[in-house]
Amino acid sequence: MVPAKRLAVAKTRLTPLTDTLGGPPGSAHAELVLALLSDTVAAALASPAVGGVLVVTDDPAAAAVVTALGARTVADEPDRGLNAALAHGARAAGGPAVAALSSDLPALRPAELTAALTAAGTAPRCFVADAQGTGTTLLTAAGADLAPAFGAGSAQRHRAGGAVRLTGDWPGLARDVDTAADLEAALALGVGPATAALLVGDRRPGP
Repeated sequence: MVPAKRLAVAKTRLTPLTDTLGGPPGSAHAELVLALLSDTVAAALASPAVGGVLVVTDDPAAAAVVTALGARTVADEPDRGLNAALAHGARAAGGPAVAALSSDLPALRPAELTAALTAAGTAPRCFVADAQGTGTTLLTAAGADLAPAFGAGSAQRHRAGGAVRLTGDWPGLARDVDTAADLEAALALGVGPATAALLVGDRRPGP
């Protein structure tokens, strides 16, 4: 599952950057948010460990982008924030195993996600921390409640709730994008085609 906020309220800390990109007010910001989402979903769909991607969103543009890639969508009926949206998505997804993936991982490689999901078979609930070690980019559950606790300091909350922290050589999986500095770090790793086309022409990730 991938959560996608309404574009108007998504990634607000990137607004100072996107305001410098030109175009009608807000258009560059929306394009960047959609590019991050597109590259994340495309990488997830390309992982052989992923049976399908469900995007929880109320934004029509986000829904159109991900369905064109092959993902399914479900409305954020609770409309009570990220964790309620993910819990709702987990119920809608069904199945014995589910994972919640951040929507802002433009440098994610399918092989990284495959390796992390394979490693997640070691415990009922597992998580991958972000590059700072305090947030969470991936939370998995198999035969257990997902119990999402995303937000500032989520790594500690997930660990305290019994989830096992997974570690590996997964720089793209750990590199979510909240600030301009995060975006620059993702660009250094190599980003997916949507983000590359918007920002850096042909700088794209390898396999």
